[in-house]
Parts: sequence; structure tokens; C-alpha cells
Amino acid sequence: MNLIHADAFDYKGLLADKSKTGGWLPAAFILGIEFCERLSTMGIAVNLVTYLSGKMHLSTSASANIVTDFMGTSFLLCLLGGFLADSFLGRFRTIAISAIIQTIGTGLLALSTRLPSLHPPPCDTTNADKCEPASSFQMGILYLSLYLIALGTGGLKSSVSSFGADQFDESDEKEKAKLAYFFNRFFFLISTGTLVAVTVLVYLQDEVSRSLAYGICSASMFIAISAFFLGIKRYRFKKNHGSPIAHILQVIVAATKKRTMNLPYNTSLLYQRFPDASRIHHTDQFRFLDKAAIIAESDQVKDGVLDCNPWNICSVTRVEEVKAMIRLLPIWATTILFWTTYAQMLTFSVEQAFTMKRSIGGFQIPAASLTVFFVLAVLITLAVYDRIVIPLWKKRKGKAGLSNLQRMGLGLLLSALGMAVAAIIELKRRSVARATSEMSVLPISVFLLIPQFLLVGAGEAFTYTGQLDFFITESPRGMKGLSTGLFLVTISLGFFISSFLVLIVQKVTLSFGGDGWIGDNINKGRLDCFYGLLSILSFINFGLYLVSARWYKRQMPAKPTLQVTCGKGSPEEEC
Repeated sequence: MNLIHADAFDYKGLLADKSKTGGWLPAAFILGIEFCERLSTMGIAVNLVTYLSGKMHLSTSASANIVTDFMGTSFLLCLLGGFLADSFLGRFRTIAISAIIQTIGTGLLALSTRLPSLHPPPCDTTNADKCEPASSFQMGILYLSLYLIALGTGGLKSSVSSFGADQFDESDEKEKAKLAYFFNRFFFLISTGTLVAVTVLVYLQDEVSRSLAYGICSASMFIAISAFFLGIKRYRFKKNHGSPIAHILQVIVAATKKRTMNLPYNTSLLYQRFPDASRIHHTDQFRFLDKAAIIAESDQVKDGVLDCNPWNICSVTRVEEVKAMIRLLPIWATTILFWTTYAQMLTFSVEQAFTMKRSIGGFQIPAASLTVFFVLAVLITLAVYDRIVIPLWKKRKGKAGLSNLQRMGLGLLLSALGMAVAAIIELKRRSVARATSEMSVLPISVFLLIPQFLLVGAGEAFTYTGQLDFFITESPRGMKGLSTGLFLVTISLGFFISSFLVLIVQKVTLSFGGDGWIGDNINKGRLDCFYGLLSILSFINFGLYLVSARWYKRQMPAKPTLQVTCGKGSPEEEC
């Protein structure tokens, strides 16, 4: 048994000894920091809409959009985090720096909710006109703390899953089997963090002290950072492969320069200098890009030696890496809308719960804590899938569960059904509101919202794990950080699309008179129509996903290619 990992290094820079590095122990330190990140981010986001409307005196639609923009920016910054991890910092340092930034952000948010000067005074209940809105300075401090958290979250999420996957050797069958379980347990753990956030932290925010709850978020992240550094001697580190964005641009530029040239009759004549073990087989898709690997006379320096300027000529492997990323794009695009439906669980579903009867005996359930059913749906789905579906599927089909494409498709279908059910439930809630217009709390149980939470929650379990698996395992080796960032950007865009839809729908529906579909008072709006619109869009998107999944092709094994000698100064990994 080979105990040396040829593609990983220890903290001293030596080839990693698999008996002393990697495995579940260092993975546990990495999972711990992601648990605390999710605890902080969701503990803030899930109940932020009530703080913005109740304490900062913002409108319902403005509060919802601030939450979705905050979450959207958090995931959009994953692309920056992935770029920095792949190009400069490496995954370990990216995680460490990002965690520190997030700790500072949550600490500042706790301070802003504690100090009276950083939020407006309470409204005068006898005179609605005396409800003073938050000042520009107060909103500025709030935005600063939120976007420090967003910056930290972006760096963490872009690297945590990939760094965790680095602790398992895909070329070792035993460790590869553990890696398959890692993705499910990774998501199970962060869902547990969300569960604690929407129960314990939300209760503390509503019933004890919001600043105390945010302070706990900051303290837990500090503890997680300390534990993360304790595992440094056990981690496996991967070598940076340079900027993936630069590699993509080099292929495009080189192909554009040689756009008038004809491809050789034999693809083995294209430039290829990667070692056999790391080569990627030539494919016939996107043949225009193959021109980047044509060996032209202008590339010759002297005596047939090539000047391997990557902006003029790129290896077949580099070209195929770009092709592989392009092949991911249709799947990437058709999974965005899932996160638009997910955003409703953090915003309008909480607003719905706020208007409904939430008491059990003498205990009043915080409105945001209804998302516990959403998280429970995720945890139960993952547990059943991990312990029942995977073993049965492996026994009958010889495969470890559903493929990543099948999981994503199932998640998209469940979310579309969830929005359809949400529209029907909102019709019922709205009919009760119209019949009892004078009541602040409607005589209808908040538990009526459970089906929409369960369906979208189960959808998230399949979509998230499917995406995570797909974008990490299907991306080229040197672009895994960028690919992870690309996956997380789907979440970001889903939140931004939610904000965009809210603005457009409200503007259009207001033009017909009345309060519009999404007014400040949801009892007078038509949230059911908005949910119905999302359901229709989700079913259309599901159809497009099926077409994209059918089109997608996996990469084939490498074929022998022509050996070419490079000149002095060629990139080290190619020559």
C-alpha cells in the first residue's frame, strides 16, 4: 500500500504521508469552521428581515431585498475567494483570513444592535407619523457589518469544501469512498448549524437580546478559528496551479489570434506538453478553441524549439480545461432559479408566519423559527438518503446512490412543487385575513406553512449536495476553487433574481392600482400570485435542466499525443 500522496504536501512542504495527514480528523476541523460559519450567517439572515422592519423602520419589500442582497453578495464573493485561493493564497490561508474577517463583522453587528445611537428610537404607538427611520449613518454601520460578514462568508465557502475534499486521495479506492460520504456529511453538518441558528439564536434574538445572539456568533467563529489552526500538522495541501481565469483568457486570446488557421488533420499534431498522468484527452466540442493549440511557424524560435508563450499557444490540456468549464455552464445556469425559491423561505415565508397564530400553550414561537421545519426536511432527507438510499442503490445498481445530475434534477422538481403548494396555502391564509381584517394575528395555525418548508427543504438537500459534488468532481484539477465559486454564485444570483423579481412584480402590479402583489401589508397583497409565478418559472426551468443534463458529456480518458520540446522560460507545469 502506497503511503505517500504524490499530489499533496504537508505543512513543511514535503510530500504528504497518508498515515500522518488527511482523513477524517483534519476534515473534522474544517467541518467545524463551516458549522460556525453557517451558524453565524443563517443566525443573522433568517431573522434580519424582522429587525430591519421592526427596529430600523424599513418597509417590508425593502427589508426583504436587503436580506436577499446580503445573502446574494455573500455567495457572489465566493468567486473572488475561489480566485484568490487558486491563484495566490491557497485554500488554508483563504479560510483563515476569511474567518477572521467574518468574526470582526459579526462583532460589529452585535455592537450596532447594542448601542442606542446606532439604530432609531422606538416608534410612537399613538402616532404612526412619528416613526423615525434609520439615519444614513446608522444604515452605513449596519451595511459595513453585513458586508464584512459577506466578504468572510465568500472566502470561507469558496475554499472549505475543496480543502475538505483535499484531505482524501481520489486515487485511493478506500479514501475515495470516504470522499463520497464527506459531501453528504459536510452538508448535514452545516444544516445542523442552520438548525441551531433558527431555533436557539432566533429565540435569543427575539426573547433575550439580539446583540447577545450576534455576540455568540462572533465568539463561536473565534473558537472555530483556534481549532482550525490546531490541525495544521495534519492537513494535506495542494499546489496552486496559477490563476484559472488567466488560463481561460490565454486560451481564448490564443484561439482568436489563430482564428484564420486550419486545424491539422490529426489532433496528435496539436501542442501538448503536460505529463501523461495529468493530460486531458482531446474532445471534438468547441473546436474553435482547439486553434489555441496549433503550432504555427511564428511559435518556432530556433531549430524547431517552441517559444511557449501561453498567450500565443496553449497546450491541448489547457484547452480541454476551458472546454470542461464551458460544458458546466448550462447546468450552472439552470440551477440558479432553485435559489430564488429558496430565498422566499428566508423572507416572505417569515412574514407569513408573523401574521399567523404561533402559540403552543403559553409559548410563542418566533416567526423566524418556523424555518426549523425547512432545516429538518434537509436533515431528514440527507439521513434517509445516506443510510437507506445509498446502500440500497449500491446493492441494486452497483452505484453509490443517485448521480449528481439526478440529485440536482430531483431538487429542482421538489422546489417547483413547493412553490405551487406555497401559492395554494397563501390563498387560504389570505382568505382568512380578508374575513378578519381587524385582527393583528390571524386565527389560522402557522403550521399550515410546513408543507412548503418541507418540499423546498428536501429540494435543497438534493440540489446543494448534487451541485457540490458536480462542480468539484467534474471541474479540471487546477480550477476546482473557481468551479466551487461558480457553483456558489448560483446561490448568489438566485438571491439577486429574487430581489429583481420583487421590484419588477411590485412595480408592474402597482401600475394596475391597489397595493400590488407585494405591498407593505401582505394581507392586502397577492403573495399567492407571486408564488404561482415562481412555480411556473421553476417548472419551465426544470424542463431546460433536463435538456442541459442530457446534453452534458463527461470527459474521456487521455489519448497519446505528440511530444514537443519547449524553449527556455516555458511554464513549469507544462514543460
